[in-house]
Amino acid sequence: MSMVDLACIIDDDQIYVFGLRKLIDFHKYSKNLLVFKNGAEAIKYMKPLITSSDELPDVILLDINMPVMDGWQFLDEFVKIKPLIKKKITIYMVSSSIDEADLERAKTYEEVSDFIVKPVKEPDLAKILS
Repeated sequence: MSMVDLACIIDDDQIYVFGLRKLIDFHKYSKNLLVFKNGAEAIKYMKPLITSSDELPDVILLDINMPVMDGWQFLDEFVKIKPLIKKKITIYMVSSSIDEADLERAKTYEEVSDFIVKPVKEPDLAKILS
């Protein structure tokens, strides 16, 4: 199985992130991993690197409910900078929400590839990161 060069988790749940990081490392799904506690930290990291494709993630696992900047706000900011990014970045909404409104809202963003309900299971992770 191939692995991505750089994956990114944007989620404020430290226990969930710890487990997901261990799963990614154990199965060698990603060579490198970025973790941000909220969307603001992630956007702050990405904006100066727009032209530096190697330092931007290939895949983002994005939570919805976070402090400071939630997943929806992150997507709104990402949409603004996306035309300047030369690299394809795949975004998956990963949330404990089972609200149909969240699923429908995620579908309105062409940048979102899929909506996955937490916890992410290993087969889903394999599909996402391969």
